[in-house]
This record gives sequence, C-alpha cells and structure tokens, in this order.
Amino acid sequence: MAFIRSKALLLPCGLHEFMSILKKLAGQTAIYGLSSIVGRLINFFLTPFYVRIFTEAENGIMYDLFALTAFIMIVFTYRLETAYFRYATEPAYREKSFTTALYSILSTSIVFFSAIIIFADDIAVMLRYPDHPEYIRLFGGILVLDALVEIPLARLRLEGKAMKYATIKLLNIFINFGLNFFVLYFLADAADGSGFAFLKPLADIFYNPEIRVGYVFIFNLLASASTFLLLLPYYRISLKEFDKKLLWKMLVYSLPLVVVSFAGIINEMLDRQLLKYILPYSNEENRAQLGIYGANYKLAMLLSLFTQAFRYAAEPFFFANAKDKKAPKLYALIAKYFTIVNLFGFLAIVLFLHYFKYYVGSEGSRFWEGLRVVPILLMANIFLGLYYNISTWFKVTDNTGYGMLISLAGAAITIGLNVWWIPIFGYMGSAWATLICYFSMTVITYILGMKYYPVKYDWLGIAAYMCFAVALYMIHNFVVEYFQLGHLQTSLLSIAFIGLFSGIIIKLERKGYRESDVF
Repeated sequence: MAFIRSKALLLPCGLHEFMSILKKLAGQTAIYGLSSIVGRLINFFLTPFYVRIFTEAENGIMYDLFALTAFIMIVFTYRLETAYFRYATEPAYREKSFTTALYSILSTSIVFFSAIIIFADDIAVMLRYPDHPEYIRLFGGILVLDALVEIPLARLRLEGKAMKYATIKLLNIFINFGLNFFVLYFLADAADGSGFAFLKPLADIFYNPEIRVGYVFIFNLLASASTFLLLLPYYRISLKEFDKKLLWKMLVYSLPLVVVSFAGIINEMLDRQLLKYILPYSNEENRAQLGIYGANYKLAMLLSLFTQAFRYAAEPFFFANAKDKKAPKLYALIAKYFTIVNLFGFLAIVLFLHYFKYYVGSEGSRFWEGLRVVPILLMANIFLGLYYNISTWFKVTDNTGYGMLISLAGAAITIGLNVWWIPIFGYMGSAWATLICYFSMTVITYILGMKYYPVKYDWLGIAAYMCFAVALYMIHNFVVEYFQLGHLQTSLLSIAFIGLFSGIIIKLERKGYRESDVF
C-alpha cells in the first residue's frame, strides 16, 4: 500500500488494511481534536467565568465582536489554505504553492490591517461602540496575526504533523486561559482587597478595573502573537518560489470558496449581529439578549468538538482518496458513524441539561432563560456535520462554484428567517433558522452531489437514528416533568435512556457491518 508524499492516507484493499487506515484516520482525528477539544473546553470553562464577572450586555459585546471577526477573517485569508491543499498534492507545485500562498496573505494582511487602524474610530461608531475604538484596533491585531499563521498551520496538517500542530494550538489556548484567569480573577480580587495581599503590587501595575471586557481582547491578541512567533521560521523561505501564474490558479480555485465561507459564517454568526440591530428593545437590552443567546450557543457548540477535529483529519484524506473506486462506500460509512457519534453527544447534553445549565449561570440566573435553544442548536450542529461530510464532492471534483451556490442558498434562508422571526420570537427564531438552514443545505448538497460524485448514503438509517434520539429526549422530558423527578432520579433515567440507545445502535450496526461489502 502506498502513501503520497504528504502522508495523507490512501485506501487499502483488504480488511486488515481497511481497519488500519480507519485507525490512522481516527488517530489523527484524536490528535487534531486534542487542540480543538481542549480549546473548546477552555472556552467552556471561561464562559461560566465570564457570565459571573461580566454583565449580560458585556457578554453580548464579546459574542458580537468575535462573531464579526469570523467574517473579516475570510477577507484576510480568502481561503488560500484550501487552495494550498489542492495544489500542494501535485509534485510540481508542492513548494511553490506554499511560498505563493504565504507571501500573498502576508501582503494583503498588511493592507487590511492598516485600513482597520486608520478607520478604527469610524468602524467603532458603525458597530455602536463609539466610546471604544480600542476594541477595533485590538481585533485588527488579532486578525492579522491569525491570518499570518494560517498557511504554516495548513502545511503542518498536509504533512501529517498532527502532534506539532496540536502543541502550537494548545500553547495558544493555555496562554489565553492563563492570562484570563490570572488577571480577571487573582489580580482583580487583589486590587479590591479581597484576594492575596502579595499580588497587590502586581494588581496596581497590570490591572485596571475600567478596562473590564477589554482584557478578553487583549489576552486573545497576546495568545495570537505567541502562535505567530512559533511559526515565524516558515517566513524565512526564498521569494524565488513565488509564482504569479500559480497564484492566479489558486485564486480562481479559492474565490468561490470565499463566497462559500462568507455564506457559512452568515449561517453560523449573523444571527448574533442581527439580534443587536433587530430586537425591539434598547441598545443595552439587545446586547443582554445577545449575551444570553451567545452563552447558551456556546453550550450547544460542545457538539462541534468532534466535527471540527474530524474535519482537520478528514479533509486531506478525502482529497487523497477521491479517485479510488471504493471511496464512495467508505464515505457513506463514515457519514453514518459520524452521525451516530454526534447523536450520542446530543443525548449526553440534553438528557443531563439539569447539570449543564449551571454552565451558564447560578440558580435563578437570567442566562437560564436561553436553555430552550440548546436542543435546537445541537440538532442544527448535527446537520452541519453531515453537510461537511457530504460536501466533499464539489471540492474533489473542482466544482467549487456549486459549493458557492449552496452556501448562498443557506445564507438566504438564514437572513430571511432571522429578519422575519427575530422581531416575533427573539433569539428562539434565530435558533430555528439555524436548524432549517443546515438541514436545507444538507439536502441540496446531497441532490447535486449524486450527479457529479454519487455516494449511496444510508439516509433511512441515519434518519431513523435521529428520530430515535429526538424521541428519547421528548419522552425523557415528559417523564421528568410529569413525575416531578429530582436530579438523582432524572440522572438515572438519563443513563437508562443512553444505555437503551447504545444497545440498539450496537445491535443494528454489528449486523450491518457483517453485511457490508466495502471490503
């Protein structure tokens, strides 16, 4: 069995090799997932920290600006990392594609960053933060540093250096977390006299209570700077490898994906922007509503941990094996098992929501008002994961234009439903719009994909498992409310339901595995 130079995995022939390659893919997923999961877990711990030290409106500011950053990051990178994946697998372009992408992003990032710094005051007014143009400048710094490390990180992924990639990402995460906890907890307490006395001199120098939520942005900037410094050696390559003709090819390939990414970020983030502008309350209350929705959205995003880790490992895998005759059957199995894992995550969260709710506040917290969006957003994330699985066809067949159209359709659904439902239902309208959007995109992608890269997914089985999981959740809620079960009784019922789901899945999938002709 052969491997391409980038160490991406190729499909094997026999059962033993088949299992070996799945273990390899799972192993890289686990390593990439380490940084992703730890990062999300750190955010998981920071969110309850933030909801206890900042107001709902201040939390709304964080979610608002970080959501906006996701939009602008696409402009900074214009999806050249995916174009790099596409051309780096061709021996003639392996080094040229890296140098070309690296220095192209460096040049444009300097221009974009300069514009943000120059117009920071005007941008702050437009975003309804006229008293805090420093927030805009800080985010400009975060954006340029994150853009400059995108291609070096992509190279680590392509070369299969998952451990090095994870180490760099983890360092970024721990620096951010450490600074948040040390300054906003220890130094803040020392400053007001309730903390450790020996930290008072440090607090007098480094802590200013008036900065408050601004510290979150400062710490993100410092963490991004640490990542850039670690990857700075990649910029010591010669410009002789820069190829203008290749850059044009890469741009032609990536620009449709820019539209795809914009549409994707619209689907994922625009609701938080629209809540700020469309909710019929005061500016302060709109931010508070955004803070409540954003905190509960974070809880629902726990399910995306596996999806993100899987994407990092699977994208090079799908590219490398797209032309193998056995690939479609393998992709169908991967999509099914991927969904099963996500459904376990769905049940683990919704059946134990009586514990997870403390994540977004203490007893009686106003953040608890938003818990009702969690099951809806969890299911939306499952469909988003399915979309990622089945959307590979337009990348491996160079039909990225279809990806653009699909994403635009999803964006249109997101915008239309949010504008329609937010004034009526508030953030609940945003949650339902997210679910409908991702479901629609999955259906459209599958229909188009069957024409260009047919894969016979087991939709009947996937749908049955989804319905079974949702039914268990609804029955669980009915029993808990009808019999007024306590925490312990509710937990025992939750364990029993997850055991029931596991037993049925194992029984059915064991039979399906034996009957599979993938081997």
